[in-house]
Amino acid sequence: MSEVLHSPAEAQAWRHSKKGSVGFVPTMGALHAGHEELLRRARKENDFVVLSIFVNPTQFNDPTDLEKYPKTWEQDLEMAKRNGVDAILFPQYKDMYPDGYRYKVSENEYSKLLDGAHRPGHFDGVLSVVMKLFNIVSPTKAYFGEKDFQQMTLIQGMVQAFFMNLEIVPVPTVREKDGLAMSSRNTRLSKEQRALAPAIYKAITESASAEEATTKLSSQGFVVDYVTDIGHRRFVAAKLGEVRLIDNVQI
Repeated sequence: MSEVLHSPAEAQAWRHSKKGSVGFVPTMGALHAGHEELLRRARKENDFVVLSIFVNPTQFNDPTDLEKYPKTWEQDLEMAKRNGVDAILFPQYKDMYPDGYRYKVSENEYSKLLDGAHRPGHFDGVLSVVMKLFNIVSPTKAYFGEKDFQQMTLIQGMVQAFFMNLEIVPVPTVREKDGLAMSSRNTRLSKEQRALAPAIYKAITESASAEEATTKLSSQGFVVDYVTDIGHRRFVAAKLGEVRLIDNVQI
């Protein structure tokens, strides 16, 4: 049975009472098979597993996106139990931001590219909440999916820069059978949009260049924010209607 911890103080007391390694999976809920893979890894590699569910308002630059973010508490709880989660941190905004977000964590280079260029302030919100969660849970290892590769890389950098005593474990992107990267936002796609969405993965894996992938997606009705190659990875963000989808692959 997963214990539900409603505040940072409760979670810190819980952590203080446990001797052994803690694997941590921070999420915004609406859990899917990608999250389940993170939980499985955490369960396999640690004495205890903590899952957090907190839809973090400071990382949304579009209020509509925040409002429409799916909430599936009962299903999330079921997945937590199925994967042997010991504790779920389920805090409120006032407890996570007692300062009203006067203090924040910022990164000045990589966070300005890709998603950062299209979502001002997004990564400040991500890094700030993740640092808070790390300080509350004191995990041994924290697990992040490579679908959010830029986010994961920024969190790894933050952990190194601030000498934080934990390991960030990258977990490969989990995909649907048709190649679409698993995402909580996929539930907001209409039937027609869902049928078209796998074209993102197809375009970034089969195109010779980022420009070619952009042209392919635009011609199929996607509104492309970017397709960019950085190092040995190709990154994409594209919209179908109101739903913005991201992905990346090694090239």
